[in-house]
Amino acid sequence: MGSKSNRSRRYTEEFKRDAVALVRSSGRTVTEVAREIGVSAEGLRNWVKRDAIDRGQGAPGELTGAEREELRRQRRQNREQAETIEVLRKAAVFFAKESDR
Repeated sequence: MGSKSNRSRRYTEEFKRDAVALVRSSGRTVTEVAREIGVSAEGLRNWVKRDAIDRGQGAPGELTGAEREELRRQRRQNREQAETIEVLRKAAVFFAKESDR
């Protein structure tokens, strides 16, 4: 049996850009290019799809990389604000009880 790891490899953004450019410029299939550079065809296909979306060539409603990052940032900010509001609410309840004494 092979000792293939279940952990996925991480590739740099530069490597991904170069791989996508190779697919676009070579006229070869994603599978051929993937085999040549030693990555999974499905992974490379996803990189090519993401690149098309980032270029504005995706289906309507698909988020670009910048839009996904902005959404992540806003969700994180909302979560932090909700936590702050909860702390302030608890403090207000505590001080209201203290002032009643």
